[in-house]
Amino acid sequence: MRFQPLDVVVLETDVPAHGLKRGDLGAVVDVYEPDGLEVEFVTASGKTEALLSLNTSDVRAVGDNDLVAVRPYNGAA
Repeated sequence: MRFQPLDVVVLETDVPAHGLKRGDLGAVVDVYEPDGLEVEFVTASGKTEALLSLNTSDVRAVGDNDLVAVRPYNGAA
């Protein structure tokens, strides 16, 4: 899939170094060809917790059957 800036994406794998888990939502900040993305992850209150360079295979588009949930964020493990 081709992502665009401001697309909401779903993390496909845990990133323990940043306290992120599979299923966390992020927003695409920038797209780097051919398959790189800069993705921002924020708390529910809007505080940026991580800004990561990821591969397009590390995320997926949000689907119609996805349910949004809230979990405690404890930061980097």
